Amino acid sequence: MPNAYSRARKAHEDNQEGIRLQKLLAQAGFGSRRKCELMITEGRVEVDGELVTELGTRVDPTHQQVRVDGSRVRINNNHITLALNKPKRVLSAMEDPKGRYTLRDIVGDKYERIFHMGRLDYDSEGLILMTNDGELSQHVMHPKYEVEKTYVATLEGKISGTVCRRLVTTGVQLDDGWIKLDHCAIIDSSRDATIVKVVLHSGKNRIVRRIFGSIGFPVKRLVRTQIGPIKLGELKSGSYRVLSQAEVRSLAKEVGL
Repeated sequence: MPNAYSRARKAHEDNQEGIRLQKLLAQAGFGSRRKCELMITEGRVEVDGELVTELGTRVDPTHQQVRVDGSRVRINNNHITLALNKPKRVLSAMEDPKGRYTLRDIVGDKYERIFHMGRLDYDSEGLILMTNDGELSQHVMHPKYEVEKTYVATLEGKISGTVCRRLVTTGVQLDDGWIKLDHCAIIDSSRDATIVKVVLHSGKNRIVRRIFGSIGFPVKRLVRTQIGPIKLGELKSGSYRVLSQAEVRSLAKEVGL
């Protein structure tokens, strides 16, 4: 256990200009101080484009850019990012003049200036990401970065593997152009219904429902289970959780930050 002298010395060091690089990396979720020190000495860390291998190097994260293995280190204690499991008949908005249930009714007013990154239609369920980090939100929602989204859809009727493959290889033509799925796999089927897992990059409105509806298989239920590296997992409907720094870092890396 540190004595008063060591605590005072540490406080003095931390009050000097900048923050020790290994401490910054630990705060950003890269592991223990010892592990972060090893990353530095192994030559995996850059500051403003320059390789840094010397322990004890101090940086100013507000003015200097730090990268690990080429990926930018982003740390802001005021930023928060949530994964929320949206139930059916909840509006993907923070307020509604018609008085319908919204995302605000789930997260409350605990987090300042938080907003949703993308939407799910009123009758769809599953993963929505929320944040007060404007830069992250802008990148996640920008078509340029093509974040993969995974859905589990319950369809009316029995769809064949051949049709699934055609949706990936050829796609379908909708009112706003051709669209393909990145992946389509049958999970379960009966005479009257089929459950499929689909992956696509497009964030167009009601895109999964429109794709299957256009070929005669209306979607009875739609659940989004993953956005980029972030999974819905065991998160209960109508609840949310705060993403770990490691998860935020992986999401940021996915969208070029």
